[in-house]
Amino acid sequence: MTVRRDFKEPARCRPDLVIGREELVTSARDQLTRGGSVLLHGPAGIGKSTVLRALAADYGEAARTVLRCSATESESHLPFLALADLFGLVLDEISDKLPAAQRTALESALTGRGESTLQRDGLALRLAVLSALRVLAAAGPVLLVADDLQWLDSASAELLGFAARRLGDTPVQLLCAVRTEGQEYDRHLRASPPDTLAVRLNPLSRNQVSALLDHRGYTDLPRSTVREIHRTSGGNPLFALELGRALGENPTPPRPGEPLPVPTSLRALVLSRLDMLSDEARRTLLVASAGARPTLALLHAAGRENAEAETAQAAALGLLATEPEGPAVRFAHPLISAALYAEAPALERRAAHAALSTAASDPIERARNLAMATTGTDPEVAARLAEAAALARDRGAPSVAASLGLLAARHTPPDGTPGPDEHRLCAAEDAITAGEVDLARDIAREVLTRATVPADRIRAWEVVIEAAGQALGDVDAVFPQALADAGDDPRLLALVHYHLAWRKLIVEGDFSEARQEAAHAAELAARGDDRRTELMALSFQSSTETLMGHPNAPATIKQAMREPQDPYVACHHNGVGAARFRWLMMSDQLPEARSTITALLREVRRRGMVESEVHFQRFLAETELRSGHCGRALDLARESLRLARDSGIGLGASAMLASLAEASGGDVGQALALAREAAGRAEEDGDQMYLSRALAALGHAQFVAGDAAGAVGSLRRVRELEQGLGITDPARGRWQGDLAEALVRVGEPGEAQDVIAVTREHALRLDRESVLAVLDRAEALVRAALGDHEGALSRLTSVQDRLAKLGYGLEEARAAFALARLRTGRPGPTSYDEAARLFRRCRALPWLRQVDEAAAQGASQPSALTAQTPPSDALAGLAAMERQVAALVMEGATNREIAARLFISVKTVEATLTRVYRKLGIRSRVDIVRLAAGRHSK
Repeated sequence: MTVRRDFKEPARCRPDLVIGREELVTSARDQLTRGGSVLLHGPAGIGKSTVLRALAADYGEAARTVLRCSATESESHLPFLALADLFGLVLDEISDKLPAAQRTALESALTGRGESTLQRDGLALRLAVLSALRVLAAAGPVLLVADDLQWLDSASAELLGFAARRLGDTPVQLLCAVRTEGQEYDRHLRASPPDTLAVRLNPLSRNQVSALLDHRGYTDLPRSTVREIHRTSGGNPLFALELGRALGENPTPPRPGEPLPVPTSLRALVLSRLDMLSDEARRTLLVASAGARPTLALLHAAGRENAEAETAQAAALGLLATEPEGPAVRFAHPLISAALYAEAPALERRAAHAALSTAASDPIERARNLAMATTGTDPEVAARLAEAAALARDRGAPSVAASLGLLAARHTPPDGTPGPDEHRLCAAEDAITAGEVDLARDIAREVLTRATVPADRIRAWEVVIEAAGQALGDVDAVFPQALADAGDDPRLLALVHYHLAWRKLIVEGDFSEARQEAAHAAELAARGDDRRTELMALSFQSSTETLMGHPNAPATIKQAMREPQDPYVACHHNGVGAARFRWLMMSDQLPEARSTITALLREVRRRGMVESEVHFQRFLAETELRSGHCGRALDLARESLRLARDSGIGLGASAMLASLAEASGGDVGQALALAREAAGRAEEDGDQMYLSRALAALGHAQFVAGDAAGAVGSLRRVRELEQGLGITDPARGRWQGDLAEALVRVGEPGEAQDVIAVTREHALRLDRESVLAVLDRAEALVRAALGDHEGALSRLTSVQDRLAKLGYGLEEARAAFALARLRTGRPGPTSYDEAARLFRRCRALPWLRQVDEAAAQGASQPSALTAQTPPSDALAGLAAMERQVAALVMEGATNREIAARLFISVKTVEATLTRVYRKLGIRSRVDIVRLAAGRHSK
């Protein structure tokens, strides 16, 4: 029987059960499956009960009996209450199977009848609990689920601990959760079965908090607000949800620089110990909560003369974390600081900020506190804030600069010079640089509601367009309005036409039109003496020409690199440095490309340019991948994807590159999932340019996974897309070799040769040496499939040497692998050593697995490509692939063996045999063997 299965979550709530806890739940589930017990522990609100319910719902079905209790603090003084919860519903089932003394003791404890207590009948009651569990387990596995062990009444806790330590091999498992701070779970673990796995639930990451808030319906919160929720909650799910709920219910969002509003429910939870503080100690903590990096020295400078004693008092109450090795004053949890600040009267908060505005040593911190201490407009305060924003910008902290800029706008009089909207526009541009696109867009939209100056309106429109990212189709209505606002001013028109060039490329997929728009923007910017926009437009034009294979690309890059240069453009992900990097990559200059992108990445990190950092991290990963450093590329690609998910920038592009890195050095299943994610995002955004890249990554992953037919389907679509886009440079996506090899595997060598011929023409025109080498590798496989074995071997040997000299380590290893499969008729066990060595050097794990499989097959099977096509007149009418399949059937090979030896799928073998049967007028493999026998008997 099963008892109390009422702890399943409703279906609509289930998705959030494992948000951020996937690995933890998997390890706990594995432990339960092995027959062990699990103890979940962590601080209040961390999600123990949620995970407990998820595990109980998933694993409870495997148990015959499920016993459950959930203690509360208010009932913890009632003896045997947890015991009654656990055994109350099964008492009738087990009582007659217990010895009389044990039965009496247990019934007395559960029902309150009689005078038996743990003190009077201790041994009998302890043995009764142990016997009861053994009786239940005799009929089938028992799962005991107990939440909030810290509130378990002491009598029940002692009895359960006694039984747990003595269960031995009895099929009874415990699934428990207990509230702990730090590692204080030892005593609960000692009261658990010996095979108990202790699992600590740690705080959620920012991405996980964001996913949790989205799931609960708080989807309209700006990314900057989510970041602040994560910081204030400390990653605690309960705290984060309560903060999200408070913000969702509050029609007025917090002003820049102010802490989040803390709901009453959380204030009561974390501030219960504040009443034990003296008034002076509480004021000292308020000053600490108002400071960015409070120290004892800062508190002294702010007038808190007894800071040492007062912070020591707070630390003794658990409000502050002790820092024996440093001067910092750190709250035990960020929420304590936020709640303390929220609880204080406004006058006291302003007084704390006023004290810090003179005490703080950092000019940015002084300006922020001055703003928080000031009510109304004040030109002097606004000027201090604007200076602080510029300083933060120079320090590479654009997010801080944006916050200070908004504070400056708030304190600037309407007729001030510069005006409030100037500060807001600077803040919006800083927010874009910091990757806070939601905040930037909101600021720009607000400015547009009242701005009348054309230059201000164009700046605001620029922010709206840039905040759209790749989804430029979503802001189509902006461009006519922006053109109207620009009038006939060449500087303003240049800005609009620069963004129109991006729209032509991304939304319409027209490289030629995009190139012309960029050239027009550069010309307008030059007329308007706007060097920054001119350089951005030239960089865009040169990148477009490079991808198109346009002959003007080198000249445009040189033009974009002429002096004077603009430092911002030089390191921007769409600027001159990035354009030069693309050219170096496509021209096979890998070492110089690596040094270029490494320097760019270092600079954008220094400047805090988050969007550029996402792209450059991806570019560096691509460089390492081309060089055959698959392990390093995988680490960089995963980091780029994490940063993209965290910032919401470049998700599709980062997923695409991560897919390529996973297919080469990680997990092929993950590569397929990431490529599909990237393609889905590109289609959703209407981004034709990245759709082709994502599908190329998908085709590559399918090829590595052994799905040649799937790879052909994906890569044929890439070919169609790039033809429509006007892309002719094969070094842009480098998918053509994969398509040709996949076509060989599915029995289409003729189409493969066509792909090679068309691509080779462009590669020769553009001098793409590495592309030509890969095409030669594919052509060798075409020759082998058509029976030209010697020609294939000669071509592959040359290809491997050329790729090694160019520095394309992974492609070199692939050539060695193909060579090993062709070289001998009966390859020995060491035939694949060179390929394995090269793949191992690259850390190309998926390819290494393929080498192992091929070596295992090759040790006992002749190479398909060394088999001579039988000269039977009956086979003369068959195509080359059909003749080879027929020849292997005549040798007695199975369909799976033929597939392995011809590099094709089993389905392709079956389809080829069907055509052979039809052409020869026969019905089965036996008839083919008979043909062979007839030939030999002549």
